[in-house]
Amino acid sequence: MPSLIATSACSLTVNVMSPEARLSLASAFAAGLLDPSCPPPVLASGPRGQELANRYDVYRNNVTVSLIDALAAVFPAVQRITGAEFFRAMARFHVRENPPRSPLLFAYGDDFPGFIQRYEYARSMPWLADVARIERAWLDAYHAADIRPLAAEALARVPHDRISTLRFEAHPASRIVRSEFSAVSIFAANRDQAQQDRLDASLPEDGLITRPDFEVVVRHLPPGGAQFLLSLMSGKTLGEAATDAQNDTTSFDLVANLAGMFEAGVFASMKLGEQ
Repeated sequence: MPSLIATSACSLTVNVMSPEARLSLASAFAAGLLDPSCPPPVLASGPRGQELANRYDVYRNNVTVSLIDALAAVFPAVQRITGAEFFRAMARFHVRENPPRSPLLFAYGDDFPGFIQRYEYARSMPWLADVARIERAWLDAYHAADIRPLAAEALARVPHDRISTLRFEAHPASRIVRSEFSAVSIFAANRDQAQQDRLDASLPEDGLITRPDFEVVVRHLPPGGAQFLLSLMSGKTLGEAATDAQNDTTSFDLVANLAGMFEAGVFASMKLGEQ
């Protein structure tokens, strides 16, 4: 039987290159890519058996830079807020702690907002993580399945005394981000290169991210709107969701929120429940 001797988390020695050994070698090669303290895998070598260390370091750096670039592409508003130097330093720490879990590069960074929230040097920008959550939701909405949103005309065909029993199925692109800060306004102010006025970041805002057609849209939600939609998305009836929203804020406007949700394309279908 071929034997396999693991020498560290970053490297290994293989007596016979069995399929299992090749797989382990590949795992060891990958394990060191995001950890500068790891030496190159033992059995790997450069051209004509030359020392691999320098070449492996170059490859390791290229992998890290490509992942940082991927994060910069997904979170342009965050990078504009922090500046490129700060962003890339923060992203490098994230890359080392959170290796990719998918071969799809656009899927990388779903845990970056949580990392920002824990990142010591971003504490002076407590709203930054929520801005990142909106940017991540934007990307997820962009890649969501294409389904025709539910039209407002469908509601008009429901008997008036049955409307409160309606249950809705969310459109795959629909996302909600709630923030204790003005994250939606900060996001909007930093997604383009136009000169922006100063704004008060301390005002709570809720954002709705949808893609009713071909373009992703980010909207401010009115008072009670986030709770209303979250309740509907969880499977509650329209009547139950309206009660939740009214408990959340006394200024909740059911008619305005219904009109807004159809305009935004939040839902894909609806069905009547039992009375």
